[in-house]
Amino acid sequence: MSQKYTVKHYKDLTTAELYDLLRLRNEVFIVEQNCSYLDLDNKDQQCYHVLYYLDDQLAGYTRLLPSGLSFNDVAIGRVVVSPLHRGTGLGKKLMEASINCCYDKFGHSSIRISAQKRLLKFYQTLGFKAEGEPYYEDGILHVEMVKIKIIL
Repeated sequence: MSQKYTVKHYKDLTTAELYDLLRLRNEVFIVEQNCSYLDLDNKDQQCYHVLYYLDDQLAGYTRLLPSGLSFNDVAIGRVVVSPLHRGTGLGKKLMEASINCCYDKFGHSSIRISAQKRLLKFYQTLGFKAEGEPYYEDGILHVEMVKIKIIL
């Protein structure tokens, strides 16, 4: 099984890539999680997009947001792994690639995420720490988390 990931700014995405990422986001966030919300939030155009492919099929995706767009820090959002590829370690690979891309593209020391609370331990294994109290976002319990880059 071949695997690769690509990182592109919105303006550089092909029509097929844009369709694939929007389809995966809708499949999971709107249909599977039964969460009625407007996914197209006018932030995509200012972001980098990490697309993780297995055998030429989009299996995972994240959106990298510059500082000031959602948080004062750089952020990783819309983290999604296809239901067909969960439990395979792809989520960890996707997040590790996304973290490295944030440092490469933005050079900031902190990365924020709005994590679903049920995934708290997963994000902690990647170095994120919870900040503040859990809150509901679109009917799902979330917690804000931050990863501080340690410079030696």
